[in-house]
Amino acid sequence: MAKNQIEETKALKAKIDRLEKELEVARIEVARLEGFADQDPLLPEILNRRAFVREMSRIISFADRYEVDAALIYFDLQGFKQVNDAYGHGAGDQVLRRVGLTLRGNVRDSDLVGRLGGDEFAVVLAKADEAAARAKASDLAQLIGAEDVALEDGSKVRIVASYGVCCFKGKMDPEAAIANADKEMYAARARLKQ
Repeated sequence: MAKNQIEETKALKAKIDRLEKELEVARIEVARLEGFADQDPLLPEILNRRAFVREMSRIISFADRYEVDAALIYFDLQGFKQVNDAYGHGAGDQVLRRVGLTLRGNVRDSDLVGRLGGDEFAVVLAKADEAAARAKASDLAQLIGAEDVALEDGSKVRIVASYGVCCFKGKMDPEAAIANADKEMYAARARLKQ
């Protein structure tokens, strides 16, 4: 092989090595950004709505195919607007963080926790029938309201979470499941006001 070809081969190999390193750096960055795309921006330990609905679709399909129970719990925080109005949005963010951590810290790793928007949270319980889902929903709501949230200014607020449950039946649309659980939550809240 001519000296010129050897030099060209070395240069080409060096270029390939450099490109492989750049590709690996790009893959790591893409994986990091994909994680951000699925996380709630305020609560990175839980899923945003888009990722939550995507993963819930998978659980619904799995539950349908293998005939296992699974359920959605939908939470809405009562009086949250008043927290923002009285104490500011920073205080509201503290409350949301506390609720997100409470939910994530009190479900199994196989369960989903997401923030659907504003003060709306949801949990999908894999392998949970209606009785188990309702019991877990009640427990989680009690945990959310069990302690006052201490705000940065020293004030304390108590959070009350209303909830609704929707058990997955067949090939259910995720948005329909959310709407059903939301509807049940409002009905339960109305009964409490009577």
